[in-house]
Amino acid sequence: MMKLFLREHAMLIVVQFMQFILMAGIVWLAGFRNLEIIMYSVFLGSFVLFLYLLYYYLSRRKFYERLSEPIQRLDESLQELGHVPIAEKLNELLRAQYNAYEKQMIDMSKKQEEHLSFIDRWTHQMKTPLSVIELMAKELDEPESSSFREETDRLKTGLNMALYMARLKTIEQDLHIEKITLLPLIQEVSQHNKRLFIRNGIYPEIVTEKKGIAVESDEKWLFFIVTQLIHNAVKYSAGKSVKIVITIKEMAGQAIVEVKDSGIGIPKEDKKRIFNPFYTGANGRKFRESTGVGLYLVKEVASYLGHDIEAESEVGIGSTFRIVF
Repeated sequence: MMKLFLREHAMLIVVQFMQFILMAGIVWLAGFRNLEIIMYSVFLGSFVLFLYLLYYYLSRRKFYERLSEPIQRLDESLQELGHVPIAEKLNELLRAQYNAYEKQMIDMSKKQEEHLSFIDRWTHQMKTPLSVIELMAKELDEPESSSFREETDRLKTGLNMALYMARLKTIEQDLHIEKITLLPLIQEVSQHNKRLFIRNGIYPEIVTEKKGIAVESDEKWLFFIVTQLIHNAVKYSAGKSVKIVITIKEMAGQAIVEVKDSGIGIPKEDKKRIFNPFYTGANGRKFRESTGVGLYLVKEVASYLGHDIEAESEVGIGSTFRIVF
């Protein structure tokens, strides 16, 4: 605070002392040779300058305190900065800026809610004709029936991804934390993705140390995380492996769900960026369906839930993803 004040008035202090020296020099050249009187005059001038600076600093102390400390919250900009003209004008400016920003935030929040509502309604509307198409596909002969259902499954996955992406920004309002036993949840996810396993010729093996391992989480969002990890494991294992292993275990006081595949693996240069939004990497260029959204959502949702996501992978060997509770 004091440093800011001195920096602002450094030029004034320098100019004033240059004037003192200049006036003393003029008096000396004019023939007045009493050095004590000259030095006393310089002292008096310096003392008056000191009193002025002291008054200026004390009358604007709040102003300099506000300028020296960073704002931690937006409403801190509404604090009074004093009643001197410069402080009052800055108060008016900050108040107007706060009001404009608040109005802009309200408008943006309203637009976001409208967008979320549209995506939610649109997604559910699209699921209805998809369900009808699935029913119609059952009446077809094979392999046409399976082909239709494969495409509708892909559409459903894409619609759900869009819905989860839209809801991510308001996830705090959607969380319902409860005690969840992991084995039934994993079995339900496995059953839900039965057609995915059959279509890709992959068998899911569920391994658990004990059946009663339970965690505190949100069932719907945890279902999404596990589903996404299984989808990735299947997608990158198809044609290379016939099995993925889903393990439930406890280690060092933590519950862990591990999804392991023996697929193509993740290149070393991509490992640090796999959780970045819309990053597909080298594998994304091989698998055109990759959007770079799945693992990003997994990481973000897990973070909101207070879970950790760990990843290990080696090219040609496979990948292992863990949810650590």
